[in-house]
Amino acid sequence: MDLFETSPKNSLIKRAPLADRMRPRTLDEFVGQDEILGKGRLLRRAIEADRISSVIFYGPPGCGKTTLAKIIANTTKSHFITINAVLAGKADIVAGIEEARDTYNLHSRRTILFVDEVHRFNKAQQDALLPHVESGTLILIGATTENPYFEVNKALVSRSRIFRLVPLNENDLRKILFQALEDGVRGYGNIKISIDEDAVLHLCKTANGDARSVLNALELAVETTRPDADENIKITLETAQESIQKRAVLYDKDGDAHYDVISAFIKSVRGSDPDAALFWLAKMLYAGEDPRFIFRRMLILASEDVGLADPNAVGVVVNCAASYDYVGMPEGRYPLSQACLYLATAPKSNSAMALFDAIKCVEEEDKADDIPDALRDSNRDGEGFGHGAGYLYPHSYREHWVNQQYLPDNLYAKVFYVPTNCGYEYKIGEEVRKRREIQIAANMFDDEAAQSAGANAGLFDRVLSGADKYAENLRRDFFEIAAIKPHELTLDINCGANGFFALEASRNSTIGGVWAYALSEEDAKNFENFTQKLSYLDKPEIRFGEILEIADKIGAKFDCVTGRGVPALVEGERLAAFAQKLHVLLEKNGRIIFTQYVPADGTLLSDFVSKEFEKHVKAAESQTLEKTSVGRFLPDTFSHSFTQNGFNVNTTKKQYCVWRKISVQTLEYWFRDDENSFASALKKRLDKGDCRKVEEELKRTLLSGETQWKQTNYFWEIFSI
Repeated sequence: MDLFETSPKNSLIKRAPLADRMRPRTLDEFVGQDEILGKGRLLRRAIEADRISSVIFYGPPGCGKTTLAKIIANTTKSHFITINAVLAGKADIVAGIEEARDTYNLHSRRTILFVDEVHRFNKAQQDALLPHVESGTLILIGATTENPYFEVNKALVSRSRIFRLVPLNENDLRKILFQALEDGVRGYGNIKISIDEDAVLHLCKTANGDARSVLNALELAVETTRPDADENIKITLETAQESIQKRAVLYDKDGDAHYDVISAFIKSVRGSDPDAALFWLAKMLYAGEDPRFIFRRMLILASEDVGLADPNAVGVVVNCAASYDYVGMPEGRYPLSQACLYLATAPKSNSAMALFDAIKCVEEEDKADDIPDALRDSNRDGEGFGHGAGYLYPHSYREHWVNQQYLPDNLYAKVFYVPTNCGYEYKIGEEVRKRREIQIAANMFDDEAAQSAGANAGLFDRVLSGADKYAENLRRDFFEIAAIKPHELTLDINCGANGFFALEASRNSTIGGVWAYALSEEDAKNFENFTQKLSYLDKPEIRFGEILEIADKIGAKFDCVTGRGVPALVEGERLAAFAQKLHVLLEKNGRIIFTQYVPADGTLLSDFVSKEFEKHVKAAESQTLEKTSVGRFLPDTFSHSFTQNGFNVNTTKKQYCVWRKISVQTLEYWFRDDENSFASALKKRLDKGDCRKVEEELKRTLLSGETQWKQTNYFWEIFSI
C-alpha cells in the first residue's frame, strides 16, 4: 500500500462513526462479558493462546460479538477472512475456501473465517461451509443475534462451541461512554466536554445494554451541541433525551420470541394450567404464528406428556387439526382452543419415552471377534465347553448396564476408538469417554487406596470389585451437590492422572472453563496426555504443585472449587493454612465442594467374624488404619477448621454398596508374616491359635462368593461468609 492509498484510508477512519472508531482492539480494552472473558476464563485463554476453535457468538445487538471477532483477528497468527452473510453469496464462500486452501498449501497457515449474521445464510450456504469446517480447512467464527440452536445448521452447531453474550449492564455502558470522552485519538479526549450525571444515567439506562446505541447517542449529543464561550460542550439531561429518545425493544416474532412463547405455551399445558395455556396461545395467534406449527407441537405433546394417561389425546389433537384445515380462519380458532384445553386438563404421563431407554440399551451392546466364554452361545456348547457360564444379563441391573469384560484377557481395558466431536459421533463420544473415565477411575481409586495404606495395601484390596460403579455413583452425587453452572469458573484440586472429576466439571462449566490442579508433575503430564485428543476448548487448564502452594501456582479466582480425597491430605496445622489459601482463590460468592472416603465408617473385617473375636479384630484393624492419612482422618475436625477460618459448612454423608469377591491371594496378604500386616496387629491381641481361627472364619465367610461392602463418603459444601 503506497502513500496515495494510505491517506484516504486514514481520512475514512477519522470520518467513521464514533461507535466504529471506539471499537476495542484488545481483550484489555473490551468491557463487559466477564462470565466468558474474565481472567482465567476459557474463551479468554483460548484467544490469548491463539488456540481458538470453531465458535459461534450469540447475543443481542451491541454486546460485542463482532468486536470479539476483530480482537481475534488482531491477535491470531492465522489468516483471517471476514464476510457478512447479508451481503455474501455462495460464490464468496467458495472464494474464501479456495483462499484458505492456498494459504495453507503455500504458507502452512490455518484460516479463520468470520461470518457476521451467520443465521442469514440459507441451508445451502451453510452446508457449503460444513465439510471444510469438519476437515479443518476453515475455523469458523459465527456471530448471530438469533438462537443458533434454531437458526443455524445443526451440523455446524455440533462442530462449534456456543458462547452467549448478554446485554451490557449500566456500569459497562458508563465505562464505554467515558472511554470515548477521554480517548484523545479515537474519541473526544481533545475536546472540552462536560456531561451531567443525570445525562449519563439516562443514556446508559435507555441504551438497553447496547454499546453502539450509547456511543451513537453520545456522538449525536456532542456533534449537535454548540460550545459555550469557553469552548466547552455541555451535555445536559435535555440534550441526552433528544439524542436517545426511546428504549430499544428486542422482539421479533420470527426470532427468539417465537421459540420462547411456544416454550411457555408447552410448559403451561404440561403443567396443567389452562388459563396460562390460553394466554400464550392467544399471544402466538396475535403475533401471526402459523396455527399448523402450534398443532404440530400439541401433537408431539399429546404423546410425550399425556401419553397412556389419556390415549385419546392424540386423536383429539389430530381431529382438531383436521377441523382447522377444513374451516380455516377465523373459525379455526375454535378447534385450536379445544385441543389446547383438552391437553391442559388431561392427566399427564411421559411413559412413552421408555422407547429411548430401549434404544440406548440396544446401542450399548458390544461385540468382539475373540469372544470370551461368558459371551459364547450356551445353547450348543454350554454343557461341554462351559460357554455362557458367568454371563451377567445386563437388563437385570440398574440402568441396564453392568461392568463386564467383553474383550479377551490380554486386551482388557484396551482403547482402540477415539471419538471426534463431530455430528452423531459427538453424541456417542461423550458416553464412551464417561465410561472409560469410570473404568480407569475404578483402578485409580484402588491405586490411591493402596498407596495411602502403604505396606498394608492388602487391607484396602476389597475395594477393587465394584469400584467402577462406586466411582460412577460418587461422581454423579458429587456434581448434583456442586450444581456447577455453565458460566462458572471451576478449580478441581487433586485431579489425579486422568482428571476423573475435572473432565465432568468441564462438561458442566462449558463457558466459564475448568482449571485442574495435580499434586505431582507426573500426574499433570499423564492428565495432559489423557486429554491430548480433546479440543482446546474442552481441556482443563492444568497446573501442579504441593497442595499448600496452590494459591501461588494459580493466578485466578474461582466460582467453585472441587476436590476428591483432598481433606485427608491436609492434616493438623496444614488444614488451617489450606483453608486460608482457599480464601484467596474464591470469588466473593464462591463455594467449595469436597468429598472424602472414610473407611472407618464403612464395612470392616470385624463385621465378618464371631462375637468372640469381634472387638480384637476391630482394634487390630483400627491400628492398621491409623497408619494411613485416610484412616486417621476425622470429618468433624475438618469441618471445624473451616468454620474457624471464616466459612459456613454443610456436611452430608452417603453410603455406597459394592459387591466384592475376596481372592485367596488377598486373604493371604492380610495374614502374611510381616510386622506391618493386619495379622501382626492381630497377634498383639490374640494368641496364635485364635489368630488361626479368625483367619478360618474370614475364609469361610469371604471366599464363598461375593460379599456386600459398604463404603462411606462425606461431602462438604463450604461457603465463605
